[in-house]
Amino acid sequence: MTPAARLQTAIEILDAIAASARDGGAPADAIFAEAMRARRYAGSKDRRAIRGHVYDAIRRVRSAPASGRAAMLALVDAEPMLADLFDGSSYGPAPIVPDEPRGETGLAAEALIDLFDPLIGSGEGDAMLARAPLDLRVNRIKAGADDLAGLFPEGAAIRGAPGGWRLPPETAAAQHAAYADGLFEVQDAASQYASAALDARPGQAIVDLCAGGGGKTLAIASLTDNDADILACDANRARLQQLAPRAERAGATRIETRLLNPAQEPAMLADWQGKADRVIVDAPCSGSGTWRRSPELRWRLTPARLDRHRADQAKLVDIGADLVAPGGKLLYAVCSIIAREGRAQVDEFLTRHPGWTADRSFLPDGIGRAAGSGFLLTPAHDGCDGFFLARLTAPC
Repeated sequence: MTPAARLQTAIEILDAIAASARDGGAPADAIFAEAMRARRYAGSKDRRAIRGHVYDAIRRVRSAPASGRAAMLALVDAEPMLADLFDGSSYGPAPIVPDEPRGETGLAAEALIDLFDPLIGSGEGDAMLARAPLDLRVNRIKAGADDLAGLFPEGAAIRGAPGGWRLPPETAAAQHAAYADGLFEVQDAASQYASAALDARPGQAIVDLCAGGGGKTLAIASLTDNDADILACDANRARLQQLAPRAERAGATRIETRLLNPAQEPAMLADWQGKADRVIVDAPCSGSGTWRRSPELRWRLTPARLDRHRADQAKLVDIGADLVAPGGKLLYAVCSIIAREGRAQVDEFLTRHPGWTADRSFLPDGIGRAAGSGFLLTPAHDGCDGFFLARLTAPC
């Protein structure tokens, strides 16, 4: 493909991503993958160049643009050399005309920025949209804490995450034979901190209420040396089905999965009521802490979607609380920097549940900042995805 054809392809993909963002459709990565399957003639260099154009434009534009061309023109303003590719060639974009509309640039729409936790300052923006490193977590069931240093000497230890190892962005670590053997998992440092913050111990009964594909479930199995009974639940069948083969690869043999039907969760978890030593509720949220990886999420969030997330979070944390044994602990986690999903959600929980208390110290020194009854992690301060964590103790 010519450079101009690559740019035109990126514009067409951006059109699809913007439309999907407005309609609540497929994520950008899925749209990009499908577009490349439809263009099998594109070589690896073409794909890398197209992907770079697409995601550079998404990071540049703060909200869903009127068109993919408008998003790309906003990028041209920052990278003027791209203007030469608007050459009107057979497969390239039409020439730029004066006063063509551009996508609005910036971190996010002002109405969205207004919802950020008060700890988010003006210095956070660049880090929130920078390309994320690749973080690995050693699987202690099969490997030692120092093994990743031998496998990937180009990396570095992650501060405050024993067994965590950081590599440059887009390192192909998952293609290493040690990954297939289950010696490590790919997991952002924030998720590693969250898994450790649960304070799970060998011999305990543990519930991961929103397990998804099982990243934190597997981390908990590793942290407990495969010596805890873990129930991994989710309402999404496709995501939960990913856990079994991952657990087999990791050697995590004490994980039970349970598919939950929405609105029937309490009845389907009746056998665990009041019996769990630890419960983690990694609730569905805006994903505003993960813009480094999924910058198009800025284009997706609407007041109605945020309200739905908040309602789900409140429901799930209440369900989780009912599973906790007297004196047990619940970890509430969201990959969000929005106060209404973090500190406000926990304040409302504590009002609904008299006798519960918020733990004031459960993260490594220097990691996170106190945010109400929990802690906020951010890319600029902590070098990881944005997360809110609160650890709550049930009355005895």
